[in-house]
Amino acid sequence: MSESQTKVRAQLTPMENLLVGAAGGMLETTIQMPLLTLKFATQEGRPLPKRLPEWYRGLGIQAGTLAPITAFQVMVNGMIEKAVTGGARNLTDLETIGCAMVAGGTSATLYGPVDLIMIQQQKRQLGVFDTVKYISNKFGITNGIFRGFWSTVVRESIYTGGYLGIAPVLTKTLSNSDMEMFKGKDYASGLAGSTIAGVIAAVLTHPADTSKTCMQADLEQKTYPTARAAFFDHLNNKGVTSLYKGGFARTARLCGAFFIVSTLREKVIQYKTDNMVDTSS
Repeated sequence: MSESQTKVRAQLTPMENLLVGAAGGMLETTIQMPLLTLKFATQEGRPLPKRLPEWYRGLGIQAGTLAPITAFQVMVNGMIEKAVTGGARNLTDLETIGCAMVAGGTSATLYGPVDLIMIQQQKRQLGVFDTVKYISNKFGITNGIFRGFWSTVVRESIYTGGYLGIAPVLTKTLSNSDMEMFKGKDYASGLAGSTIAGVIAAVLTHPADTSKTCMQADLEQKTYPTARAAFFDHLNNKGVTSLYKGGFARTARLCGAFFIVSTLREKVIQYKTDNMVDTSS
């Protein structure tokens, strides 16, 4: 274990957190876009793309807006962490998870519209601006652009709590353990911790995500007027397994995203901690 993990760790500035989040969000989305397409298609029950470019349809809106969203989550998380500790001590494990969940919930104002636009873009085969124009003109802001907002709050609270909370906590625990395959091994511990956190987050959030996706795909409200209606329709008529449609793709995507973003942020924090000037002497 490095010395940087036994002393008060450095806290990133808002700009540093912003840059780390943007880089991590852009990287993981670009790598994993086919998993997102698979998830949406499976949840909506529409045919899978037949050509490679179709698997990346919506990458521009997803990557271009997910990077700022992840940046926003990471930045707000850092600000909350600093408010909690005053920069004078390290966070407890529960504080780490709690700060991350609050940061995630606030990001729903951005992430909800992004998901809806991408779902409608793929469904209607329109460009980004044409999709936004169509939704705004026909359905408005509340019933259009922000449809599925509260489901997104639930999902993002748990999701962000996973990659900025549970994943780093588990990574630290495994790295500090006496298990040879993890002891002092940052990447092995990070991969295992992120995988466990990703599976936990996926299991807890997938029903809300499925309900939200069905609701956002049905802007006309012909089948799913609310996320609650979508949830109980799946549960009562199709069984609990239907709430986990697309679950494999989303779980794999979450595990990869958690590893990429949490590892990147941890390495930047470790670097800054190791190069802090000790003013205590």
